[in-house]
Amino acid sequence: MTTSEPRVLVLPGYMNSGPGHWQTRWEAAHTGFERLRMPDWMHPDCDAWCAVLEAALAAEAGGGRSVLLAAHSLGCLTVAHWAARHASAATRAKVAGALLVALPDPHGPEFPRDARGFDPVPLAALPFASVVVASRDDPYGGVAFSQRCAHAWGSRWMDIGARGHINAESGLDDWPQGFEWLMSMQAD
Repeated sequence: MTTSEPRVLVLPGYMNSGPGHWQTRWEAAHTGFERLRMPDWMHPDCDAWCAVLEAALAAEAGGGRSVLLAAHSLGCLTVAHWAARHASAATRAKVAGALLVALPDPHGPEFPRDARGFDPVPLAALPFASVVVASRDDPYGGVAFSQRCAHAWGSRWMDIGARGHINAESGLDDWPQGFEWLMSMQAD
């Protein structure tokens, strides 16, 4: 890997991403992808998850590579909260872009009851490129919610049809389209 290639930090959501999930498959197939290990996958705490992201980016601050974020579900809300409330100028500057897939709505009926601190969702523009990817039948977050967030964050919004929660059960396998969207945000 050259220093001009991006580093990719993978941010799963509630309960982590299993073996068939596109995040797990990307980690196995690509050098430079690293899953962030959250302190408690079953009882997510927004501030604790943001602290893990900030620490991981601070560890990258001395390197010459840009960082891309590949987030799913609560990982997406973690990115938004981190950018709005937790990011230092140095760590914020390291991020070239974020792929934000399957945003969960904290007011939705399926939102994990054990998740703390993710509401209200920050609606300030993200200071880096981003793509929000939504499914029309995601039980955790509706199209209107993901569109509202994408608009507020200055993100491109992508509708991939009826694919559930855009996880292992969605039949995406290695999900080349999502990978292409992620890589399109590399810093030049």
